[in-house]
Amino acid sequence: MVLLDGTLIRTHRRTGKDDRKNYSGKHKAHGLLFLALTDEKGNLIWISAAKPGRSSEITTARHNKITEHLREAGLGALADLGFVGLDDKPDDDPVIITGRKATRNHKLTAAEKEANRLVSRERAANEHGFANLKNWRILTKLRTDTRQATTLLRALLVLANSEVQR
Repeated sequence: MVLLDGTLIRTHRRTGKDDRKNYSGKHKAHGLLFLALTDEKGNLIWISAAKPGRSSEITTARHNKITEHLREAGLGALADLGFVGLDDKPDDDPVIITGRKATRNHKLTAAEKEANRLVSRERAANEHGFANLKNWRILTKLRTDTRQATTLLRALLVLANSEVQR
């Protein structure tokens, strides 16, 4: 079982005609979005390629074919509500387990609320993995080039894991 989540790395604003490409309306900041898989202890396993901040987590996961890769590896993942609807076969063989969303016509039952709490409790380790990665001060100087950011983030993944192992 792995944990799946996405985060926005804040970057310096790009100037010119293309300056809103990396603007995230959700976070109200310029940045680059990336997804990460962590184990249950919060150790980062994999980082996706960086995408512009305007991308959503579920779109980025579909672009990276997360469900297919997890199914091939025989892994399951816990994810937040941002990934509801990502798994194409949720009833047969779910690969990605998310919480339940309440709607106007469907209020959550007590059992569904408890299931959401359990998923959230297990996912807390994922945030520790992101915190270990974001502690590297080099990320404060990051510009908005996605290829360079991906290379830097994957190098920091190796360094963060070696730091945690020590």
